[in-house]
Amino acid sequence: MNKDIKILIAAHKEFIVPKDEIYLPVHVGAEGKEELGYQKDNIGENISCLNPYFCELTGVYWAWKNLDAEYIGLDHYRRYFSTKKVKYKDGMDINEVVLDRKRTEEYLKEADILVPKLRKYYIETLYNHYANTFDGSHLDKTRDIISEMSPEYIKAFDKVMKQTSGHMFNMFIMKKELLDEYCSWLFPILFELQNRIDVFNLTAFEARLFGRVSELLFNVWLEEKKYKVKEVPFFDAFEVDWLKKGGAFLKAKFFKKKYKESF
Repeated sequence: MNKDIKILIAAHKEFIVPKDEIYLPVHVGAEGKEELGYQKDNIGENISCLNPYFCELTGVYWAWKNLDAEYIGLDHYRRYFSTKKVKYKDGMDINEVVLDRKRTEEYLKEADILVPKLRKYYIETLYNHYANTFDGSHLDKTRDIISEMSPEYIKAFDKVMKQTSGHMFNMFIMKKELLDEYCSWLFPILFELQNRIDVFNLTAFEARLFGRVSELLFNVWLEEKKYKVKEVPFFDAFEVDWLKKGGAFLKAKFFKKKYKESF
């Protein structure tokens, strides 16, 4: 019997939806927006209005509170778990690349949680990368909150901050029970962080900080819980300007030039 799997695809615009029925396109930040014809994240218990700050996490929150499935995952309309490492090409059929039901079920027999391949920064730690590209005080405040709300996670937090690689993008596939556990830990921390940071003086790009912080917190949770994970390839469904991306990385590292846009 097939496993009951739903992999959310977080999107704020129309895109080509993979044909496999395990995929569920979710309109994140749907509150007050024109309908796209996808599942909206403002149905039932939700935080859709926080999308400008929480990014794809408003979709995760919706699934946590409202979606009945045995396994729940998250992709992005421009980034997917894939069957192999592949570069985007114009006109490519994503259905030949994205993770399908058969492979997903096979992988889930091997691990508790599927995660994307490690993103390696090589010359700087996760903390330093965030501090160089955004604002390290966000992570300092997060550590303070964890010390107050979940002190047993401090050792894991400090260890992850010193790593030079991590499972990024908030991408995962796991059992609903594990998602319940993760979200019950994650969101109270982020809501408290929201209370301690004034976002109104930030640009729209900078204000998306809670989604970025959560990428690191996912690694903290994994480090603390020690669930068995399996790394899965992913691919970007768009042409990445690696020269621009690499240049911005080096400017942030050596010349303290903060990121002003996504790459």
